[in-house]
Amino acid sequence: MNRGFRDSTPFSNPASLSTSSSSGVCMMSSTWRDEQHPSFLNFISCFLRENSFRLNIVPIAPDFIFNCGGLSVAFMFLTNWDGVDTESFYRKVQKLKEQFANFYVVITLPTKEQNDSLIHSYIKYGVQLGRPTFVPVRDLEMGFEKIVKIAHARGACKRQDALAKIKAEKEKSVQAMEIYLQVVTSIPGVDSHGANVLNQTIGSIEAIAKSSKEYLLETTDLSPTTAETITRFFRDPKFYLAPKIG
Repeated sequence: MNRGFRDSTPFSNPASLSTSSSSGVCMMSSTWRDEQHPSFLNFISCFLRENSFRLNIVPIAPDFIFNCGGLSVAFMFLTNWDGVDTESFYRKVQKLKEQFANFYVVITLPTKEQNDSLIHSYIKYGVQLGRPTFVPVRDLEMGFEKIVKIAHARGACKRQDALAKIKAEKEKSVQAMEIYLQVVTSIPGVDSHGANVLNQTIGSIEAIAKSSKEYLLETTDLSPTTAETITRFFRDPKFYLAPKIG
């Protein structure tokens, strides 16, 4: 029987989606696809396209896997609760929960009776609250929109975590470079330019300490006097026993 599906529309909040050319990739189970009405599949295709997701049909165990921001999020999407084999259903839920760290179960429950039936089975099979998260919805379109929003939100959080780590690493690198410059410029005759040259050509302070005067002259534009001072700094007690830092 044909169902009437509302037009697919992007998320109501334009800022909620990435401004890049692709928000991510949606992988749909070929088995799940074959069980759906063509009109609903068309809705899914349009909704994904308008929200900048690429759609691939593949033979996967979950009904959907979204890759967003370097994070994979798996979904079971049960479009009709009536007549479902609850034992097989919860067995599959348990199996997928063990396979995917980020896993959600979306179920269409348009009536109170169906919702009560789900709750009864949820308790009967001893499902641990939130493991996985069950998402009841009133209709098919709402269910798929929830799936996309959850996947996008998880991906956005992952990207924010990645950006925070990059920022922290950058700050750590800047601090390390400041210490490096402070130590190297404590060598008599070596200014910030000389310290940067040594960093780019020789590398670490340990590598500088092991370098000979000849090697310094071959690999840098430092003067013979400065190269001599550097080698003496790391070898002559008059230099290294009391370095003046800062």
